[in-house]
Amino acid sequence: MKKTLKVLLVILLVVLLVLGSYVAYVFISYHRIPDNQKLSVEGKGTVKELFPESEYEITSWNIGFAAYLQDYGFFMDGGTESRAYSKESVVENMDDISKKLASYDSDFYFLQEVDFDATRSYHVDEREIVYDKVFGDSYSHVFAQNYDSPYLMYPVFRPHGASKSGIITAAKAELGDSLRRSLPIQTDFHKLLDLDRCYSITRAKVSNGKELVLVNFHLTAYTSDPTVISNQIMMLNDELVEEYSKGNYIIAGGDFNSDLLKSSADIFGVSGEDYNWAKPFPIEKMSQDLTLYAPFDESNPVPSCRNADGPYDKETQFQITIDGFLCSNNIEVTYCNVIDNQFLNSDHNPVQMKFILH
Repeated sequence: MKKTLKVLLVILLVVLLVLGSYVAYVFISYHRIPDNQKLSVEGKGTVKELFPESEYEITSWNIGFAAYLQDYGFFMDGGTESRAYSKESVVENMDDISKKLASYDSDFYFLQEVDFDATRSYHVDEREIVYDKVFGDSYSHVFAQNYDSPYLMYPVFRPHGASKSGIITAAKAELGDSLRRSLPIQTDFHKLLDLDRCYSITRAKVSNGKELVLVNFHLTAYTSDPTVISNQIMMLNDELVEEYSKGNYIIAGGDFNSDLLKSSADIFGVSGEDYNWAKPFPIEKMSQDLTLYAPFDESNPVPSCRNADGPYDKETQFQITIDGFLCSNNIEVTYCNVIDNQFLNSDHNPVQMKFILH
């Protein structure tokens, strides 16, 4: 009996030692990517400068690290999966995503959740696939990293692992200076489960001597502290207002992780009361020099995001529009809508906007 108790005690101590060592590793390994980081612009856009009174198009798409096929459910959303189905699945999906992006032939692109070295996407460099198959020699592009996590041992039997990921801004125009700015995030243990939230701010010349300032972001979703989102929004607001005061044009966009329609549940027919991240975007907190453009067609409403708690089901699954744009008031928006991709490649559909600089 004593021997059995000793063995059990040794096993318990070993388990506690392993768990303690792992927790220590996670906290010691955690770090934030440096703020005010200058970003390298690669490629050469074919357009030397932009022109007022000309119409341009921008596409934004959170590609969901190429894991979220139509039948995919993610563990943090209530599903069962923690990784893409396989490396082959990631490569095949990235190929399809790239074909669709190329077919849009937009002047500008904002992409989010683009992995380049992550367990969850089998270490496929998704950046290089997009660079090669979409942007080639016709676009300037810049990458800002917003995820560099330690190895997360959850779920236990198929861990999410370690991830390096980020956001891409691309343009047919030649891009100038680009900067990565770190957004406020939670400071308790929740920070280990979230991205290292940031935005990139990138510039393109306009023929009248001004600049088009492109701000690509992926705001916080999983937080227990509502002040984090408020602080992120106010930081963005201050940055955009400062650029507008210089006479520049501003387009900020990406994944807001807030309800841009304020009542997506009513529009798309499934309640969102169980999803604490699905709050209306507080546009009233932002400057009146900025206008929110939520992609929407009243005659044929299409959501930009689904809650990935299981395979896509239009009738029973919560759907919402969280992807869109903020523009300065010297920009006229002529079109803004969701591309109905039916969530074939991601838990997000692409969104597009056409605009004119005045």
